[in-house]
Amino acid sequence: MSPTVPAPLPYDLALRDRIAGHLAGHERRVVADEGRRHAAVAVVLVDSEVGEGRIDPLPGDPELAPDEDVVHELDGRMQDVSGGAAFLLSRRSGRLRTHSGQWALPGGRIDEGEDAVTAAIRETDEELGVRLTPDHVLGLMDDYPTRSGYVITPVVLWGGGRLDLRPSPDEVLAAFRVGLHELLRSDSPRFLDIPESDRPVVQIPLGETDRVHAPTGAVLLQLRRLGLEGDPTRVDDLEQPTFAWR
Repeated sequence: MSPTVPAPLPYDLALRDRIAGHLAGHERRVVADEGRRHAAVAVVLVDSEVGEGRIDPLPGDPELAPDEDVVHELDGRMQDVSGGAAFLLSRRSGRLRTHSGQWALPGGRIDEGEDAVTAAIRETDEELGVRLTPDHVLGLMDDYPTRSGYVITPVVLWGGGRLDLRPSPDEVLAAFRVGLHELLRSDSPRFLDIPESDRPVVQIPLGETDRVHAPTGAVLLQLRRLGLEGDPTRVDDLEQPTFAWR
């Protein structure tokens, strides 16, 4: 049975104020580093048109051109997901040393002298060629500790329009504008049991066949619950698949 997928959400001031209000009224969970590295991800909310497809990096250094076999292996379909209010999602390059080929929000380690907001803004520029400022920040969501040794702080930003993306060829295989309505579909979220953990693995289905797992999947689930619905239910108890533990 096919899932029910709602109509695209309008990208308007009412949506911005609703999400900002839910984040402002939330008692954010802060997780101590305890020897883990601190990272930030950017949940960039933009406008999109129905039918928009993938955005490939611009031609550049031939050394950075993706190998055709790697592209075939890693390139998710992520088709028919755009329209209305959306978030930016990337397929990580297969050339990266860690978490290559995984679905990800723009983000990375917080450098010395930075906070989560500064790092999220910098990473969005470096990975997707989108320059935002602290004035674009709507708020922060709960920290998520990962199996690979990070504490991730999600920063929600209002892009202010459709935005032109210029993905970095050394970090991003392809970028996508994914409609927020995809997070509200009837088959989302999904939870799986694995023998390696007593915690459920969370999956966020997008498009016809793609699945996004934690940590990105957990962040997207809280974007739905807290940002769109005002539900403060925590997500840091949700498990990652074993391939993301490294």
